[in-house]
Amino acid sequence: MKKDVLSITDLSREEIYELLESAVDLKKKRKAGEPTEFLKNKSLGMIFEKASTRTRVSFEVAMTDFGGHALYLNSRDIQVGRGETIEDTARILSGYLHGIMARVMSHETVKKLAEYSTIPVINALSDREHPCQILGDFMTIMEHKKKFEGLKFAWVGDGNNVCNSALLGSAIMGMEFVVACPKGYEPKAEFLEKAKAIGGKFTITDDPKAAVKDADVIYTDVWVSMGDEAEQEKRLKEFATFQVNTELLEVAKPDVIVMHCLPARRGLEITDEVMDGPNSVIFDEAENRLHAQKALILKLMR
Repeated sequence: MKKDVLSITDLSREEIYELLESAVDLKKKRKAGEPTEFLKNKSLGMIFEKASTRTRVSFEVAMTDFGGHALYLNSRDIQVGRGETIEDTARILSGYLHGIMARVMSHETVKKLAEYSTIPVINALSDREHPCQILGDFMTIMEHKKKFEGLKFAWVGDGNNVCNSALLGSAIMGMEFVVACPKGYEPKAEFLEKAKAIGGKFTITDDPKAAVKDADVIYTDVWVSMGDEAEQEKRLKEFATFQVNTELLEVAKPDVIVMHCLPARRGLEITDEVMDGPNSVIFDEAENRLHAQKALILKLMR
């Protein structure tokens, strides 16, 4: 039976650990130059409604490393852009491909792709979640902290799609999750309820210093995500005190790691001193997207 990953909650704690172990092994093999042509003659379709650096490059490289093929498909390349339904597109692509990765505006699109395709579908970002990012993040946390249970994960900034996945993922893995955001930018109630049902321990505050006190992980993201450009001026004012800077780091544990899903707006949500400083694992995290996603596509498409 095929498996889709549209949310981080589509994976159990055991499956996440299994994926992370596989990702570490694949990373070692790549560094050693060992061949890993596990998906020879298999093809992954990559549907992009939103631009990306890390997602496109990492998935293409992953399929190349596996001896397979990745096809980049934006809305101008396929007939969805001219009115063909997602349902028909899913059925048609299922006859050609072995897997679909979709980076979409609306979560409904990736849900329909999964419902009507007979091949695995991976959510590579929607307006609701970003499970691939969180797998790369968890790989990075495991490398630097060697555990999840009992860690304090502080999110500083917008309660957006990445925050939703981080909240749910933290609940699955046993981390305390604290969100610091301006009033009105909290994660939606349905995600908080879902995290609570999993057994997650979380707090919402509008005080960044309270959030990062004794934190093991500090995470931030852009204040103006794709699609929020019309609110730019308003958001920049309201998030001005939520910058991750050296002053904020002083409140956290000395060995705190700082994360960002990128791209970063240096000087806004994060300073150069922090991003390029000793606590930053941001570029490890970016690389680990490749290895974690390789583990995921291998699990789903092998």
